[in-house]
Amino acid sequence: MINLDEIDRRLLAELQAEGRITNVELAQRVGLTAPPCLRRVRSLEEAGIIQGYHADLDASKLGFTITVFALVSLKSQAEESLRAFEDHMKTLPEVRECHMLNGEIDFILKIVSRDLQSFQEFLTSKLTPAPNVDSVKTSLTIRTSKCVPGVPLEG
Repeated sequence: MINLDEIDRRLLAELQAEGRITNVELAQRVGLTAPPCLRRVRSLEEAGIIQGYHADLDASKLGFTITVFALVSLKSQAEESLRAFEDHMKTLPEVRECHMLNGEIDFILKIVSRDLQSFQEFLTSKLTPAPNVDSVKTSLTIRTSKCVPGVPLEG
């Protein structure tokens, strides 16, 4: 873990909340002038703490009306098999998140789809026949009451 001072934490909190903020506005919010603010941000980027910037898109307005969580069990938990599954998931654009778990289930996936029929096609043609997949249990999201990217930086 990298040692961050209070200004670094404030910079990160501001950028996490509003990635398109200008350097001048960011500097004002954290009490710096623009040049040292930019140097600190670049240093945080080079250290890999800031991994990138993105826009938060409304999936439903873009036609992705279904979000599904899939619990996947593999036939083998050998490292080569785990990596092969992860590599395959990286090729599937519908899979937005892939997390390896400890316990009975090997992976949890967050999947978006245009509709139930599209998801069913994805499930039967891309996910369940994937190499080493033993079983898949899915749950459709009814609603999302909290979705906060990033990490808590307060105090």
